[in-house]
Amino acid sequence: MDQQPDPVQEPAGALDRRAELSEFLRTRRARLKPEDVGLPDFGRHRRVPGLRREELAQLAGVSVAYYTRLEQGNGRNVSAEVLDSIARALRLTDAEHAHLTHLAKPKQHKKKPAGRSQQARATLQQLLDTMDGVPAYVVGRRAEILVWNRMAAAVFGDWAELPVQERNWARLVFLRPAYRELFIDWEQKAIDIVCALRMEAGCYPDDPRLSALVGELSVKSEDFRRLWATHDVKEKSHGLKHLRHPLVGELFLQFESFRLAGDGDQGLVTYHAEPGSASAEALRLLASWGADATRSGTGASSAPSA
Repeated sequence: MDQQPDPVQEPAGALDRRAELSEFLRTRRARLKPEDVGLPDFGRHRRVPGLRREELAQLAGVSVAYYTRLEQGNGRNVSAEVLDSIARALRLTDAEHAHLTHLAKPKQHKKKPAGRSQQARATLQQLLDTMDGVPAYVVGRRAEILVWNRMAAAVFGDWAELPVQERNWARLVFLRPAYRELFIDWEQKAIDIVCALRMEAGCYPDDPRLSALVGELSVKSEDFRRLWATHDVKEKSHGLKHLRHPLVGELFLQFESFRLAGDGDQGLVTYHAEPGSASAEALRLLASWGADATRSGTGASSAPSA
């Protein structure tokens, strides 16, 4: 079953895929205890938390030497069968399994250069503009906010006032204090963003813009460095956000995210409140105020200043 993995050179400006693979495997192994996987624990002192390499290799059905090479980042020629076995041994989620595969067996993206600029179709902006009362936007690679409607601006801030490069959820959440006030569970929002960026780093390790973003946030935000070091990954397509809006107070909004056909790197995100709830009334008020501001030519920037 063992097939010796070979090292691979990384392009200039890329995240270090070998280091990413190594640290991901180390952190996943560290979170498991022998009793979690049905192994006896004789109470011996462990120098490191979690399973030992030899225990993980035994569970996965590979040699210790082979797993050690893989955990050192040498995974170019690893088979899908071996990756599946290791994923089962590590109790990986579907998202983590996909991330492991991307790190060990990176795909070539010839038709879509990793560092390309993104644009949303003009028809998407037209669609968003018809969604009265529903905050909605399209997010692309690297957490970039591409287009949005008036209600999204009313809830989250008028991103049109920002330079294009600053229309980015990661920069907003980690570098702008107003968003710490807006998201009552700021920590969870921050975790979600980092997990999504980690997934993307596995898919596009040679993206210089993503590498630059991670580098910038690592320098400027201690919270980002802390969360990035966990190597956690997950996909979150729906859930509840609890906001503290400066004009209408607390909002409980359900969000849904949909990958766009024709470009899986872009997603449509919508928010709605439970019908008849205080949050639904607050959204109605924001919609009314935004419409009044638009008619008077003053704009609809009622959300926290970005």
